[in-house]
Amino acid sequence: MGADGAGSAPVVVDSLVKRYGGRAVVDGLTFSAAAGAVTAVLGPNGAGKTTTIACCEGLRRPDGGSVRVLGLDPAADGAALRPRVGVMLQDGGLPTGAGALEVLRHVAGLHSDPVPVDDLVAALGLASFARTRVRRLSGGQRQRLAVACALVGRPEVVFLDEPSAGLDPQARLAVWDVVTQVRDAGACVVLSTHLMEEAERLADHVVVVDGGRVVAQGSPQELTRTESTLSFSATPGLPVASLQAALPPGTSVAEPTAGRYLLTGVHAGPQVAATVASWCATHDVLPEGLGAGRRTLEDVFLDLTGRSLR
Repeated sequence: MGADGAGSAPVVVDSLVKRYGGRAVVDGLTFSAAAGAVTAVLGPNGAGKTTTIACCEGLRRPDGGSVRVLGLDPAADGAALRPRVGVMLQDGGLPTGAGALEVLRHVAGLHSDPVPVDDLVAALGLASFARTRVRRLSGGQRQRLAVACALVGRPEVVFLDEPSAGLDPQARLAVWDVVTQVRDAGACVVLSTHLMEEAERLADHVVVVDGGRVVAQGSPQELTRTESTLSFSATPGLPVASLQAALPPGTSVAEPTAGRYLLTGVHAGPQVAATVASWCATHDVLPEGLGAGRRTLEDVFLDLTGRSLR
């Protein structure tokens, strides 16, 4: 969901501003996150998403605008929110001298109605390192333990920061399954990630942040359905301007890599495919692998935030 109906949402960020050293790293950012849904906050490094999540968690105080979690100010009302909100930091914030299962049982004991610890141990595959001290856990093992600690209290709102970072494919699927179950049970899940596959798999709503502002938001389907694509391979360096001229207005033709041609902004029906085939015949080339597809969330993300390294 977007700003409409935001007042009743468990998480409401309204015109948020946060400055460091006089520079606004978050500059008027607005979005909301619904109950029973996963909201993915995406952005390149330095876009302001981590600072925004930190304000939602009460770890940073806004310099302007407001943040409300379950109707409360997370910076001022931390004690009231703590039993109702699950937080996962990238480093886990875990005591390094304790065993993994000992840590999870301790966190569970802080809540009045925790998820059965054995259920999370089974779901996230924690049994194999249950007795291992946190300091000796691999990055992926620590990540799974941090997810379990964030979820064990049955939170109404949970903030997950890169939950599948460093995980192998099996562990990643296990984490995704658990997050889906928490969402289906009615929790509001706010997820920050660099993994577009994770966002496409889990998110009901996506918020793309760049330069401290929201540059796009909507469901993954809404963000990717505006255009389909058509691609093919042929001799490099063909005069794509003449192909573009033969196609419907609004179609863009590019050669992103040598010999690989991509049409975007096109409704890739039979007539368009016939036009491409005819154009290729005119240039005495065979369009190999000619096929239609839809834009991915990664395509949209790169179009919105650029392709240069930061």
